[in-house]
Amino acid sequence: MDVDYRLAFNLAPVGLCVSRNRAIVDCNQQLCEMFGASRELLVGQSFQVLYPSADEYERLGARMGPILNAKGHYADDRIMKRANGEVFWCHVTGRALIREAPHESGIWAFEDLSSQRPVKAELTAREREVAARLLDGMTSKEIGKTLSISHRTVEIYRARLMRKYKASTTADLVHKLMAGA
Repeated sequence: MDVDYRLAFNLAPVGLCVSRNRAIVDCNQQLCEMFGASRELLVGQSFQVLYPSADEYERLGARMGPILNAKGHYADDRIMKRANGEVFWCHVTGRALIREAPHESGIWAFEDLSSQRPVKAELTAREREVAARLLDGMTSKEIGKTLSISHRTVEIYRARLMRKYKASTTADLVHKLMAGA
């Protein structure tokens, strides 16, 4: 049986795209629907259009590069932005096609987590990064090391998140982040 790989790519149940130098070379229909943009608008664009801010795009790119170089793949949960400006939680998995040049070319999968984890509070870019690491089960020290900030700074952001989500403990915060409370 001949497999139509183009059809499989286009009809995959998750958003898929092929990248070159952090720009979208090709994407499937699911990615277009997830981000609320046509293929014509996405192809040729920098991934930056999918991020809530240019700062988050730059910081995540800098953090992903060494991991892609070492492992050849990368995955995390992060807040992304639809074409209409709405932000949502998204699971992103990617593979560098050339490990030694991790951003040169790759293939990426995007899974919309908004039905399980809605974004309810208005969060800053750094609060979103800390929230994502808390959901990964990281400690303040681990988050600080990952984000290149002190663990005390992480604790300040965690306290802000707890106020915004009206959480009494870190466990309560994680529960509310996951539930979108």
